[in-house]
Amino acid sequence: MSRRSLRALLAISGCSLAVLSTASHAQDRPTQAASTSETTLEEISVTSETVAAKPQTAPAASAGYVGGVTGIGGSLLSVDSASAGILTGAQVNNRPVTRPGEVLEAVPGLIVTQHSGEGKANQFFLRGFNLDHGTDIALFLDGMPLNMRTHAHGQGYADINFLIPELVGAVEFHKGPYFVRDGDFASAGSVRIDYLDSVPKNVALTSIGSFGYRRALSIASVPLAEGNLLVAADAQVYDGPWVVPDKLRKISTVARYSQGTALDGFSVTGMAYASRWTATNQIPERAVAEGLISRYGTVNPTDGGDTSRFSLSGRFSATDDTGVTRASAYVIRSQLNLFNDFTYFLNDPVNGDQFHQLDQRIIGGGEALHIFQGDLFGLPMENEIGVQTRTDSIRVGLFNTTNRQFRSGVLDDRVLETSGAFYFDNRVRWTDWLRTSVGFRADGYYASVVSDTPANSGKARDAIVNPKLGLVLGPWFDTELYVNYGGGFHSNDVRGVTATVDPTSSLFNTTRSPFLVPSTGYEIGLRNRSIAGLETSLALFRLDFASENLFQGDTGTTEPSRPTRRFGVEWTNRYAVTPWLSLEGDLTITNARFSDYDPVGNRVPEAPTTIASAGITFGEPLGWFGSLRFRYFGPRPLIEDNSIRSRPTALFNGRVGYAFENGVSVSLDVLNLTNSKSDQITYAYVSRLPGEPAEGLIDRVFHPVEPTAVRLTIAGRF
Repeated sequence: MSRRSLRALLAISGCSLAVLSTASHAQDRPTQAASTSETTLEEISVTSETVAAKPQTAPAASAGYVGGVTGIGGSLLSVDSASAGILTGAQVNNRPVTRPGEVLEAVPGLIVTQHSGEGKANQFFLRGFNLDHGTDIALFLDGMPLNMRTHAHGQGYADINFLIPELVGAVEFHKGPYFVRDGDFASAGSVRIDYLDSVPKNVALTSIGSFGYRRALSIASVPLAEGNLLVAADAQVYDGPWVVPDKLRKISTVARYSQGTALDGFSVTGMAYASRWTATNQIPERAVAEGLISRYGTVNPTDGGDTSRFSLSGRFSATDDTGVTRASAYVIRSQLNLFNDFTYFLNDPVNGDQFHQLDQRIIGGGEALHIFQGDLFGLPMENEIGVQTRTDSIRVGLFNTTNRQFRSGVLDDRVLETSGAFYFDNRVRWTDWLRTSVGFRADGYYASVVSDTPANSGKARDAIVNPKLGLVLGPWFDTELYVNYGGGFHSNDVRGVTATVDPTSSLFNTTRSPFLVPSTGYEIGLRNRSIAGLETSLALFRLDFASENLFQGDTGTTEPSRPTRRFGVEWTNRYAVTPWLSLEGDLTITNARFSDYDPVGNRVPEAPTTIASAGITFGEPLGWFGSLRFRYFGPRPLIEDNSIRSRPTALFNGRVGYAFENGVSVSLDVLNLTNSKSDQITYAYVSRLPGEPAEGLIDRVFHPVEPTAVRLTIAGRF
């Protein structure tokens, strides 16, 4: 079979091999690669030349957006559910945001917020989950996993503060545990981010704004030998509106060399990131009501931390008559020092409850997959087979501190955790209106813990096999129907798997946690394109979890909890009204409950019932451009009996700008346009302020949204 025939077969099966290519102020439709009713992909010749989907003339509302080509990291998976899709860099950069991670809100139904200083990992909400800092949403950048196992602050901790949004070439997202490449932490969904291989024009950008915001960015790529060298550097400082300034200082750099295309080529990428900050964590409502502190004040002015991340990764792709082969590998070194104080004087009335969480690790791993074509009774068929591996060598510590000064140790452990996975997926087109995907994924884990509390040392092993099934019907009347089923899982902190005693007191035993916790997801949905330019999708989903990880205020970590069940509906709309105007609107409504009986109640703390967003983007390659975004997440139960609830959060962000013929663009972002007094996060737990009863008081604790802020950006392309 010729390579052109191979490409056509993969396109027929819904497998996206096209490179998402976007010129300046142009973007592809998010569903182009996902749609089997469009024939654009089949029209692309697969040769040694650059493979690129035809750019669409939709608006790109960003002064710093330069476009480019994402190649070796291009998607290989079919997007075969109503709730999955692919986004371009232009769509991601159209959003006026407070912090880098918020650009991922381009993923329908995903809310990205913060409850601490700007150097700490974001909070995520999706499909009725408070995903804390990453639990149950799997995040990847250029094939590297961002979620951290057995982490000092919380299982699945995923720091994306080093992200450079202008470098994003494509984002692939899935909801639910239905896809064979998705393993640990992917039960609610997964997001894969790919950086650009090259840019058509170099860019230099500077931003200034309210509350001491300053940013400088430069991106350049040049031909080198038979490929391209891309380098980028992003530096930022920010104080915020806080009484005790954040004093954020961070720098993120990228260097990449690449050759070839998405089908035949390779890339090698190095990244370096460092950050330090002071944090204003969530504060008790009673402290504000009593006038002890202001809305932007703090109980402990020495909270904060520093972090660093260095990585080296490589990717390789090759295509021949047998199919497509892709491999990737990475090594990451990261360190985090985090100082938090959530309960103030509850545990230690004299010195206070601040603690230092230390996480140092080296991660190595990779993935190899092969997609090969065939036929089943003369019907088009493709098979995907792959392996993944990852090893974390970790030092993880917890220490009591006062004003960041060491007072006593709680634990200081060494952990080696490794895993391997094998997956297989078979995709068949039975008729013009029926195609199926049948696969499975097998994961095996091994870990060794050497604890400074000997009784908590030990070894652990576990394995899990999950089926992955998909059915696509149509199109009929420009409508496709999707049915999906799959098993997933998340791993627990392995220290909880081997521990036998409480590290704070060896007199008390502790209950061991399971290593791997299974989940089961179901979904039925449709995608409709009957109105020119409008794509709308509707999905009904259910997700059962054997045990859910919940935030624990007294330790500042996530801990295993009771089994849960979620039912929900998700409605997503993308409307390209004209080449210069697009509209978006998303709504998710979820019922989240504990599925076992307990007299304390059946509500899942922090689980949002309603998440909604809407946006409008306009602009031409030259002249005026702009964007207006609305995001909403509704009131949430804060404890199991629903007697304490959070308030809803509703925010508007806006942008207006102008692109000149000489390559200079200017934009003005206005964040929190209405000066909403909403909260970024709200919890309820027991804490103690000076003079309060020794047992403390349960209260709402919250981190407020920043007041109205403006940011001016000037970018030049050359």
